[in-house]
Amino acid sequence: MRFETPPRKPLPIDFGSRHITIDGESVKVFLFVATLGYSRRHCVRAFCHEHQSAWFAGLEGAFRHFNGVPEQVLLDNARALVDHHNEANREVVFNERLSAFARYWGFRPVACAPYRARTKGKDERGVDYVKRNAIAGRTFASWAALEAHLIWWMREIADQRVHGTTGELPAVRFVAEQASLQPLNDRVPFEQARELSRRVQRDATVEVDINRYSVPWRLIGDPVQVSVTDGELRVHHVVP
Repeated sequence: MRFETPPRKPLPIDFGSRHITIDGESVKVFLFVATLGYSRRHCVRAFCHEHQSAWFAGLEGAFRHFNGVPEQVLLDNARALVDHHNEANREVVFNERLSAFARYWGFRPVACAPYRARTKGKDERGVDYVKRNAIAGRTFASWAALEAHLIWWMREIADQRVHGTTGELPAVRFVAEQASLQPLNDRVPFEQARELSRRVQRDATVEVDINRYSVPWRLIGDPVQVSVTDGELRVHHVVP
């Protein structure tokens, strides 16, 4: 018997990786996917890694995309999020910063049972759907082009398809679900920062908000993570 999620149930999140051709080169991209359990609306973001900062940036992006915060977030047992999960008694010790992040946004983290991906199956199927439908066979001129494509794909394709299980459009079904989400209340990001994934271009620059910023020439072609905090921009080299 299939279990149908009522509107107030957890938001499953997950990462999946795929090599994508960006600016003529094969790049390993980590795709963050959040899938609302009732409407099946997706939020997808691309990162150079799946460190804790990417999980947080992905979740905050999902909260903004859905214009609300769910009561619970269902996550796997990634080291960036869970310090310990006892399979025998199901005792979970969440990472201290994740706990602080959850308190700030007002949701309760829930870890799926170890080695039982089925408890988070809706999102894992969502990752596969994103890979097949949004990414497969496509190349991109830049990381910014990939991000723009994902925004378009979420709005024009994923939200407007007839879902195979519900028989409804996710965008239509979301109307009933939105009322169950907590308001954002103009909260700023947890770390007052934006985390952006970029690739250093041939002129030794990275592009952020149509502006170009110079970096050391030795980073040409390498992936970097850009942090923007209170008007200050920092570029971190992502070590393969």
